[in-house]
Amino acid sequence: MPKGYEVERIAVKNEDRLQAAIAKGSKLVVLDERGVDLDTARFSKLLAMPTAFVIGGADGLSRETKAKADTLLRLSAMTLPHAIAQVVLLEQIYRAATLLTGRPYHRE
Repeated sequence: MPKGYEVERIAVKNEDRLQAAIAKGSKLVVLDERGVDLDTARFSKLLAMPTAFVIGGADGLSRETKAKADTLLRLSAMTLPHAIAQVVLLEQIYRAATLLTGRPYHRE
């Protein structure tokens, strides 16, 4: 990860404990199949402040958790196994962080 960016994976089995696991002041981004599609440049703007990304369980997340989200984000129109969703999300976080640290983006 580029200097100045940290990623921490926290497994929370009980959704009721989710809020306690999120650092205060963090933007909450919930992954959801009905969320917005962002390209890498727009995605990088999510990292302008501390951000917590939440991937739900096999049955998704509750309406209450989704309602608390600052952003609902969709990684793909396809259904992805959670392990694959984590890898795709981490790759996009890496790409976004490199953009934010001033490295050139190969798609521009």
